[in-house]
Amino acid sequence: MTRSAHRTRRILQVAGASAAALLTLSACSSSAPGTDAGSSSSKPSGTVTVFAAASLEESFKTLGERFEKEHPGTKVTFNFGGSDTLAASITGGAPADVFAAASTKTMEIVTDKQDAAGSPATFVRNRLEIATLPGNPDRISSLKDLTKPGLKVVLCDESVPCGTAARKALDAGGLKLTPVSYEQDVKSALTKVELKEADAAVVYKTDVRAAGDKVEGVDFPESAQAVNDYPIALLKNAPNPGTAKAFMALVRSAEGQKVLSQAGFLKP
Repeated sequence: MTRSAHRTRRILQVAGASAAALLTLSACSSSAPGTDAGSSSSKPSGTVTVFAAASLEESFKTLGERFEKEHPGTKVTFNFGGSDTLAASITGGAPADVFAAASTKTMEIVTDKQDAAGSPATFVRNRLEIATLPGNPDRISSLKDLTKPGLKVVLCDESVPCGTAARKALDAGGLKLTPVSYEQDVKSALTKVELKEADAAVVYKTDVRAAGDKVEGVDFPESAQAVNDYPIALLKNAPNPGTAKAFMALVRSAEGQKVLSQAGFLKP
């Protein structure tokens, strides 16, 4: 073989090796995490199940509809109720993706059992208001007025956040109050007034606003001593964690915060 032919063969061998190396590098790059191929699989899809405090019902339903519209093919299902009852269901093994509680103390029921993935984040705050019958026929203007003889007042049970907050407010005012009933969540307490089964109830400002003209709201200064932080968390055994994270991102986004603010919630 001539020297020229040998040189030509050597150049072809080097070129072939370089091409093979490039193909190998390209293949590795296409399968590396964080690329477009990998991120496309994290597109929200399927059903996400959210357990949320009863006071979040109107706002979260609005956000759920918005989420489904923004992510075709997804579905957000909700379980609303007293935060303590929801927390007990979660620690008992109920399948859920997200938990939004009406107090940090209630969220601790879940985190203490290590059923949350990561640390919960406060996304809104809420304060109390007195809900009276339309027109406020009993002339209620303060928390002390609820102690008037013969007035039928409803409170949330102290095991749920709205009841704990009401107790803090009453203690701050040095007041003692025996309600006609203790309710298991804030919506149940409000319903007693809406149905005229009670003259007044201590509920959240957001619930009074959601009720429209069915009740009338009365502010009281002691509520400042009982403002509740609302934490939200991804659950450890979430069936659909990717879509759950996307829903939580909407809740905490400027868009989500606008919906919550319009409902009367305070910024975190």
